[in-house]
Amino acid sequence: METPTYLTKEGFEKLKNKLNKLIHEERPQIAQMIAEAREKGDITENAEYDAAKDAQSKLENEISQLQLLLANVKIIEEDEIDKSQVRILTVVTIKNLSNNQIISYKLVPDKEADLKQKHLGINSPVAQALLGKKIDDIVEINVPAGIIKYKILKIE
Repeated sequence: METPTYLTKEGFEKLKNKLNKLIHEERPQIAQMIAEAREKGDITENAEYDAAKDAQSKLENEISQLQLLLANVKIIEEDEIDKSQVRILTVVTIKNLSNNQIISYKLVPDKEADLKQKHLGINSPVAQALLGKKIDDIVEINVPAGIIKYKILKIE
């Protein structure tokens, strides 16, 4: 049995929509490209045909990987998360003790990480340093610029 992939309901829906797009939009487009390339005659030296077949191979691989991933998803319910300490799906507000900058991050499954939305992948170094900590804990996070100390202000 495959190891489950943990996702939020939102993350699951996003991947499901991506799979549907690949199957129902991109697959027919590539099939059309292959058909058009075939119509041009000899396919043994047809660069367009080769490119379309390569694109088809990559697409089918991506579809297979997504189908396998979605078949082994375990949905994480946000309302079931214990917020007494930093865990997956909690929003943690931290204060940089050297410059007093305050920032909040939501710890999410790696497949849902997006720094623009301040969603940290659970296996990222910052998330790993925060996991299991409680409000008022001081956390030292090793980043490329050195070690930065943060204080946990809030867990939601």
